[in-house]
Amino acid sequence: MSHKVTSQLINPQSIVVVGGSNTISKPGGKVLKNIIDGTFRGKLYVVNPKEEEVQGVKAYANVEEIPDCDLAILAIPARFCVETVKVLIEKKACKAFIIVSAGFSEENEEGAKLETELAKLVDDAGASLIGPNCIGVMTPYYQGVFTLPIPKLSPTGVDFISGSGATAVFIMESGIPKGLEFASVFSVGNSAQLGVEEILEYLDETYDPNTSSKNKILYIESIAKPEKLLKHATSLINKGCRIAAIKSGITEAGSRAASSHTGAMANPDVAVDALFRKAGIIRCYGREELSYLAGVFSHPEIEGNNIAIITHAGGPAVMLTDVLSEGGFKVPHLSGEGADELLTKLFPGSSVANPIDILATGTAEQVGECIDFCRNKINNIDAIVIIFGTAGLTEVFDVYDLIHQKMTEGGTPIFPVFPSIGTAELEVKSFIKKGHFNFPDEVLLGRALASVKNSPKPFNSGLFSEGMDVSLMRKVMDTAKPGYITGSEIYQLLDAAGIPRVQAFVAKTEGELLKEAAKCGFPLVMKVVGPLHKSDVGGVVLNIDSNDMLLEEFHKMKNIPGYEEVLLQRMVSGIELFLGASYEEGFGHIILCGLGGIFVEVIKDVNSGLVSVGKEEALTMIRSLKSYKIIQGIRGQKGVDEMKFAEIVMRLSSLLHYCPEIKEIDMNPLIAKENIITAVDARIRIS
Repeated sequence: MSHKVTSQLINPQSIVVVGGSNTISKPGGKVLKNIIDGTFRGKLYVVNPKEEEVQGVKAYANVEEIPDCDLAILAIPARFCVETVKVLIEKKACKAFIIVSAGFSEENEEGAKLETELAKLVDDAGASLIGPNCIGVMTPYYQGVFTLPIPKLSPTGVDFISGSGATAVFIMESGIPKGLEFASVFSVGNSAQLGVEEILEYLDETYDPNTSSKNKILYIESIAKPEKLLKHATSLINKGCRIAAIKSGITEAGSRAASSHTGAMANPDVAVDALFRKAGIIRCYGREELSYLAGVFSHPEIEGNNIAIITHAGGPAVMLTDVLSEGGFKVPHLSGEGADELLTKLFPGSSVANPIDILATGTAEQVGECIDFCRNKINNIDAIVIIFGTAGLTEVFDVYDLIHQKMTEGGTPIFPVFPSIGTAELEVKSFIKKGHFNFPDEVLLGRALASVKNSPKPFNSGLFSEGMDVSLMRKVMDTAKPGYITGSEIYQLLDAAGIPRVQAFVAKTEGELLKEAAKCGFPLVMKVVGPLHKSDVGGVVLNIDSNDMLLEEFHKMKNIPGYEEVLLQRMVSGIELFLGASYEEGFGHIILCGLGGIFVEVIKDVNSGLVSVGKEEALTMIRSLKSYKIIQGIRGQKGVDEMKFAEIVMRLSSLLHYCPEIKEIDMNPLIAKENIITAVDARIRIS
């Protein structure tokens, strides 16, 4: 069933607080107070059998007595919630519920049953349910939460969806003092019916480019519906929105026991990374990082790479320059007639080289001259960062007012860094009240700017079809037995997908061995068939260059436990690459690519993509490897044909699409030499 957000949840004309109280230290009392003090202008009811009036609002003894109502907020013990919701649905035409009460699936099995009953009741009625075990919802029309802070709600603020109520509070506490504004806040709690994915779906389906917020921030504890999240995040970003998200719970208790490199490296967190990249979501890992990204979102997007830094303190400018450079930005040297003219307007000892250092005694007028110089006299400056604090000798209202004026004029985006949030508290607050965001820490700002710059737009999925023999793929899948499939089945699948491979032959006897070796020609590679990890048991021998060596190694391999037969391949050399995939429940197949051999085993320099992987996504996976310079070719060594590598990634993606039974596949290594890439070893497990 598709769960929908009803209009009564967003803009109710009437609200009942069940469990409303005069004690504002209790959730039922505080949520009522927040609604009364907030923007709600509709009809407000309270259910409290012990009072005739609660906080000035008439109290009813039970829900049977209240008039019909759009939205019910329940702050009562869990055991009473099901019957209360049932009455509200059947007798009071209620279409939206926020249950802040705890004691459900987060507590015990009995609570989980109550939660399931609630969700079914609400689903069957075509109503909306937020929670249980949440802090509530804030929209421009009402503030139905029992917590503080209550942020300023503005259409130009961010839409914020959180899987945790307490964390939502802490994220707001991080952002509000910096000037972060919110368009809406949804704390979904246990997500019995509506979760992060459904709220994002609502924001997508109701998106209006003229009135909706273009910026979204998410705190996610679990992704129950990856496909829905991917679909609606991609849709919103393609409409011009920007999304940043924290996904917590990323570690696993120890390494995953797996029989392949891919299985060991692919895990739910790798799947989250792949999903976020595919959707265009910027991933972050902490509250401050998330609030800084939201602050960057509130500014115009930077069109190019060149940033000017105006500062009155050298140290922060140097640290910012370092982090911007690491993030792919340039802080270009400024010189020439215009720079010389600007220098005459600054105090002796100032520098205009970039960072433009106006010294600790710099004035508001000089800041203005520097901004005008960067905007009007230099052609290639794409953004300006201004670092201006105070030692407390003088007030800096004039400087911040000047920066406010320049920001409202439009033109090259300005990012203000005002570190003196204690000493210049009044000045910073005055600046923020004018509708601006302050970045107190220049390094966190630099990292946020780099995250936005380096986050790709959503990738288009696409199946690679050229030279794909789907009927052969399915024939192999339909006859193969669960577990690790045979060498001949692997070769048929690779051939059907058009993935080039080294020709290979198997042998069980000396006669077969010598016959196949004559076909291949020396030098040869011989591998044992049977044991899972061939290298660990001495089951791989390289550079066999004679029949004598061939027979000697053959007899050694026959003594390896688990031996079935041997595999012969022509010896090839070149750059070793790695390609593999693993099936992750809920997400589908994750493809991993990188350098092979020791690089994948020790350095683990791999990137991931979510099937199906198109050309741009495959190229991004390759080009964002730490070892990409090796793929490009270094020190006279020819590199890898990255277009060919990307094509093989896409071919593997299509193979997995047509053969979902594949649970793990390893191709390690692929050998790349100039424009030829060949798979020399592969392992495939199906179920």
